[in-house]
Amino acid sequence: MNEPAPSGVDAVDLDEVFAEWHLADDGVWERDAARVIAVDAARRVLLVGAGTDDPERARWFTPGGGLEPGESERAAAARELFEESGLVVPADELVGPVAVRDAEFTYFGRPCRQHEALFYARVDGATPVRTDGWTAVERAAVADIAWWDLGELATTTTTIYPPLLVSLATELIEHGWDGVTRTID
Repeated sequence: MNEPAPSGVDAVDLDEVFAEWHLADDGVWERDAARVIAVDAARRVLLVGAGTDDPERARWFTPGGGLEPGESERAAAARELFEESGLVVPADELVGPVAVRDAEFTYFGRPCRQHEALFYARVDGATPVRTDGWTAVERAAVADIAWWDLGELATTTTTIYPPLLVSLATELIEHGWDGVTRTID
């Protein structure tokens, strides 16, 4: 995927943005990351919307981000969920990783590759989401956070990541996790 730099790109220090990334031999910035498929009792999935002034290029994705030095995927997923939404799910209550994926995208104008582990969490949707934990980078790159109904997700023309989110979330809600970590796009 090839997106423009977020509108707040001038408001952040790119050295800070890429502090947890490393430059691979092929010129692509890489990092390990963890994400959470957070679902509430109403079968809604929590998604973060990337900042863009062009609705045609809008994209939504599961909360998450890069691992800090020495941090486990599970701990990073719990931390990122809290930082991006205010929702508290202890790391040991996250299910999975239910899936892994390699994502390639442009971030703040640079080619990036992210190795993602996705965890699953049932949460209380009555708990309001908060954005006061967002870093300067998240404020520059993220426009919104919202609960999406699975039916709405299944029919939207808006870009959703990971692309198989609806089927994966539906399977987890209806049958639980079978213990298999799936490799997805």
